[in-house]
Amino acid sequence: QTIILLSVFMDKPFKFKQFSVNQNRCAMKIGTDSVLLGAWASIEKQPFSILDIGSGTGVLALMLAQRSSAEVIDALEIDASAFEQCVENFENSPWADRLFCYHASLKEFVTEIDDTYNLIVSNPPFYSEDYKTENTQRDLARFSVALPFNHLLESASKLLSQDGLFSVIIPFKEEEPFIALASKVKLFPTRILHVKGSSTSETKRSLLEFSFHKTKTDITELTIETARHQYTTDYINLTKDFYLKM
Repeated sequence: QTIILLSVFMDKPFKFKQFSVNQNRCAMKIGTDSVLLGAWASIEKQPFSILDIGSGTGVLALMLAQRSSAEVIDALEIDASAFEQCVENFENSPWADRLFCYHASLKEFVTEIDDTYNLIVSNPPFYSEDYKTENTQRDLARFSVALPFNHLLESASKLLSQDGLFSVIIPFKEEEPFIALASKVKLFPTRILHVKGSSTSETKRSLLEFSFHKTKTDITELTIETARHQYTTDYINLTKDFYLKM
């Protein structure tokens, strides 16, 4: 009920106010999670360089290109079809000159890239159930075995600049172990947003922002709907620069 895919016609382009995203070749379609993170990730420090780990359609990088004046916005995607689609979406956007997608695993990328980034974002796979489907591409996109949290955090700590921020969206139930893992690589939570579908539903998602500096953590809550398709003021204010009907 809470976090739903927003595109009814999954293979049609998803149209935002300033750009469109083709998603017919990507296993994971555009959903509420990506849009929440793309709108919430802080650009207050005016990042020069941004990295999106596991970019899929490229929607996170595109949202941050719209929101920021960052000159370098890189994306990383391991799946060949998703990589090709991400490149296509970047090329068709108003910010093609600032966007670039790498086709590589995170492990390869960390080994080969010497630069660091001021802002790193990720909407990682987190379906850790023991079963697999017949769709290998979708499994890769959905299962946390493809990108374990400890590997993500370790890599982010190596790729993040000293004053940089790392923002991620994960299931609420994974929040405590994720923060514990982050502390092992000297990343500490600065902001946390807890997301509920409605006022009566359970908290389903945690948006977490980390830095190398220990500070008091700012914890807030966001409720998406008051009733079916009746969105809260907070949710509208967060996403109105992107959704056509907001």
